[in-house]
Amino acid sequence: MSTREADPSRRRVLLTGAGVLSSVGNGVTEYKDALRAGRVGTGPITLFDTAGFQYARGHQVSDIDLTDHIHRVPLADLGRASQFSVAAARMAVADAELAEEDLRSKRGLIAIGTTDGEGHDLDHLAETALRHGPDRMEPEIARRAPALSLSMAVAKEFRLSDVEVSTIPTACSAGNYALGSGLDAVRSGEVDYALVGGTDGLCRKNFAGFYRLGLISPDECRPFDADREGLLTGEGAGVMLLESEESALARGAHVYAEILGYGLNCDAHHPTAPEEDSVARCIRLALDDADLKAEDVDLISAHGTGTKTNDLTETRAIQQVYGDSPPPMVGIKSMIGHTMGAASALGAIAGALAITHGFIPPTANHRRPDPECPIDCVPNQSLDAEVRIVQNNGLAFGGNNAVVMLGKYTKDPR
Repeated sequence: MSTREADPSRRRVLLTGAGVLSSVGNGVTEYKDALRAGRVGTGPITLFDTAGFQYARGHQVSDIDLTDHIHRVPLADLGRASQFSVAAARMAVADAELAEEDLRSKRGLIAIGTTDGEGHDLDHLAETALRHGPDRMEPEIARRAPALSLSMAVAKEFRLSDVEVSTIPTACSAGNYALGSGLDAVRSGEVDYALVGGTDGLCRKNFAGFYRLGLISPDECRPFDADREGLLTGEGAGVMLLESEESALARGAHVYAEILGYGLNCDAHHPTAPEEDSVARCIRLALDDADLKAEDVDLISAHGTGTKTNDLTETRAIQQVYGDSPPPMVGIKSMIGHTMGAASALGAIAGALAITHGFIPPTANHRRPDPECPIDCVPNQSLDAEVRIVQNNGLAFGGNNAVVMLGKYTKDPR
């Protein structure tokens, strides 16, 4: 007996709206077109001084006027990451064709994941304190630094009062953590809708940390490539509107995907290195929660950072669960960079778009297969394909693993 048959109180949860800011495109349509084309958004970092670094390329958000998407909260009251989360939430609500009055009349959840919070502002405050003393730190910048602002600002923008608001700081898996939180809240009936995802802005602290660890690529990110040299830091936001099946059908909503289940664990194995067995356990937790078998999965949106250790460990964990013939396993960080707290949220949206539009995005910048990663990473060119089930991986420092399963929505449960 399936989980749904055994527990009819578990409401089905549908993804009906998405908002995206990324280095390859803003808005869900631009993002989809970029993924399908295998577009790479790498460029020079201009948001902070990169003097002293041998190389400094990354993925910045550009070509967007945020005042088009932030209507009520003064832009000067928001740090860069909060600006991104509010704009992406506004996009998601518009994409779902929901009126603000509908949000205000219902119970909701807002959960936004992050790695650095307002890291760009914290960089500025730290530099000011070092150069001129703490008395010279600008109060208006200090006021917008708390991490709760990333989610609270969304509630303020839509004038929402009947909402639970949280910022989830589980680094590179935080978007999936937020998505799982929204899934639980909607399917239990605790809330009527959830705005969930992740956001981060580029900051010097983050870039310098990865650089000192020797994890920054000098040119491009090449997940699962034999010649991979590391990741590229990026920025952006991905926010999704989740609602119950009953709600979505009643208003005739467009459905991107059903959120089928998720798994979380934290092994605390190592400050930075993932642990193979723990990642495999997390995948099994997600499959069990979604009532899926390994053979049901059509596509894996990998964490795929392009570092030697991560890609090898992730591949071996996948082999534990899927054997020697796993489904295609793609690394979209090759195109959008490592967007930190936004990474798995943008991965989930990519998976939903693959389901909706019938394609598998590529792993860009691929040159030479790695015999230690014997997978189909769909090198350089997207494929037309029927995609029904997508696994979205998020693996973070400290062993914070989160895996989400998305599926093609059909009115009859599987």
